[in-house]
Amino acid sequence: MPRVKTGNVRRKRRKRILKHSKGYRGGRNNLRRTAMEAVEKGWNHAYAHRRARKRDFRKLWIMRINAAARLHGLTYSRFMHALKTAGIELDRKVLADIAVNDPDGFAQLVAQVKG
Repeated sequence: MPRVKTGNVRRKRRKRILKHSKGYRGGRNNLRRTAMEAVEKGWNHAYAHRRARKRDFRKLWIMRINAAARLHGLTYSRFMHALKTAGIELDRKVLADIAVNDPDGFAQLVAQVKG
């Protein structure tokens, strides 16, 4: 079998990994094997957390809507059900923003829903 020289491929591969491991502590930023392990683990966490971020924000919006609704004597589930039956189609992101930044507007929404 003929001998294969890696040429600049090996250096490019190593540099790419070490570029991604910049800022890591100890050998994780300058030893190829440990850097590779650290970088792959980081990529796995990044992949998972891009998906978890969506769940986290939905949880946050629900908490904010619930807190604002309880100030007006409603629970989150009753408030959301009342919104649906009243035909008000606002998503949780917008409702949470209204609850935090415009309490008077949220109070008007609650009044519409109750009435």
